[in-house]
Amino acid sequence: MALALDGKKAVVDEVAPYAAKAHSAVAAEYRGLTVTELTQLRTVARETGVYLRVVKNTLAKRAIAGTQFECMQEKMVGPLILAFSMEDPGSAGRLINDFAKTNNKLIARIVSIDGQAYDGSELARLASLPTRDQGISLVMALMLAPVEKLARTLLALKEHKDGGEATTESVAEAVAE
Repeated sequence: MALALDGKKAVVDEVAPYAAKAHSAVAAEYRGLTVTELTQLRTVARETGVYLRVVKNTLAKRAIAGTQFECMQEKMVGPLILAFSMEDPGSAGRLINDFAKTNNKLIARIVSIDGQAYDGSELARLASLPTRDQGISLVMALMLAPVEKLARTLLALKEHKDGGEATTESVAEAVAE
């Protein structure tokens, strides 16, 4: 059933705020998926902080106009489902990538991040981006590495100077010096 003008405006008004706030977007062709499979996809999307919506391409183009995803407009062809990453940049990519592994009818067509649109073949790169927690742990590990190296160096110097193994107390002394 065709939407009236008010219905079309409502759809654009619903999708536009998500497109404005999203970190990345994926447009995937869903042709051949059953209602049950789409429901499973939507359930996982809600759990992972991904806004998922099937929108007619003309309405989707209006909704993403003026956002960083405007670059996707010319590539939007065929029945597409839009996935917007709301929490971290890789969440939409991981959702579509993981679901496509078990269901070959879901095919990524467009991947967009930072105002650039890429072919669907770049989905794996987007999906491999770390989550926020993983990113923080990577940064913390990088910050901790020089301190650990300094402690090991000081311990090795202390051991060499003493001519034997260092005890817990000698490690604390080496770090304190």
